[in-house]
Amino acid sequence: MRKDNLENNKIIIGSGKYKISSVNIKKKEMLGMLEEAVARELKVSIRYMYQHMMFKGVKEFAINEELEEIAITEMQHLEKIGEKVIYLGGNLPTMPYEDFAIQDSFKGKMMADIKEEEDAIKLYKEIIKVADLLGDFATKEMMMKILADEEEHHDFFISVLEESE
Repeated sequence: MRKDNLENNKIIIGSGKYKISSVNIKKKEMLGMLEEAVARELKVSIRYMYQHMMFKGVKEFAINEELEEIAITEMQHLEKIGEKVIYLGGNLPTMPYEDFAIQDSFKGKMMADIKEEEDAIKLYKEIIKVADLLGDFATKEMMMKILADEEEHHDFFISVLEESE
């Protein structure tokens, strides 16, 4: 156990949906988080590719190619995380867990994209912590690489939004 996170002989991770202590960490909990990550990657792959194909106006044209690249990167994340889910004996979601709408305004699209990346970053940091506690260094390393991409996407969308105002 990590002494720096020790609280009544339990390690507490996460503040959101997944509150996991060392007493009850199981492969099942991490698998649930990874399945959620697959659904999230599926959702943003669709969102970003749709935005790429349905661009409107000069602002969107300026970022059109980058949106396509980000969508493809998200599809690659989907594949890597999906393969890990299958390896661990889980089930792949075939639809995003939540519905989403494509915003009409450029600002609305960028704000929604920023939120998607923030949510992914939060979830992936939690998966990395759990994988580390479980000693699953392959999953930890994979998710650290994916996290770096998500942080780049987040920075891109913030920069685009700031430059458009």
